[in-house]
Amino acid sequence: MIGAAEGQGAATTAWTGQMGKPTRLLLLRHGQTELSVHRRYSGHGDPELTELGHAQAAGAAARLAAVDGIAAVLSSPLRRARQTAAAVAEATDAPLAVRDALIETDFGAWEGLTFTEARDRDPQLHAAWLGSQDVAPPGGESFAEVGKRVSAERAKIVAEYPESTVVVVSHVTPIKMLLCEALAAGPGILYRLHLDLASLCIVDFYPDGGTSVRLVNDTSHLPVA
Repeated sequence: MIGAAEGQGAATTAWTGQMGKPTRLLLLRHGQTELSVHRRYSGHGDPELTELGHAQAAGAAARLAAVDGIAAVLSSPLRRARQTAAAVAEATDAPLAVRDALIETDFGAWEGLTFTEARDRDPQLHAAWLGSQDVAPPGGESFAEVGKRVSAERAKIVAEYPESTVVVVSHVTPIKMLLCEALAAGPGILYRLHLDLASLCIVDFYPDGGTSVRLVNDTSHLPVA
């Protein structure tokens, strides 16, 4: 049920000690594409949503339409995210803005490959990449680089939308990075945390710097595949 878990409450001191009213980020992963169907690395490539992906976006939009006072829907520039965000913006009547820093990891030469294909193509580099956030795919972007740009973008969003509820439509790695930051977790969370397509996470960022993760990988709004 939509309620206090997703809407904004009155300004209070949180039970964990944070002061003031937070900026609440409703973190929504985009819906299904053909690359996700076949479990291929999908970074800066630009596939559109599948039929199921559009249905997933509609389910998320219907859920978020019940949340009061959404100030904005912010989207990655990639088509799969923009299509998902457009459904949410229409359902919530919130303004939609594209934010380039919310884009997925650049997988470089591994774009469109499966895990096995990338591993067989560059076995040593692939193994190193799995073991370190600082290693990038050939011609691509490391997870550490993704983390830096996403953290900077999060700070901008919180500054621009104080005490507001904002939908952020992005991709698996940027959303994991935001959760990692909010939880003050180590890099291992990137490999242990699963986020489904069109899943919803909720994080509060308080003006005193505190955070509260309220929901992770919720898919109760999605159609049965």
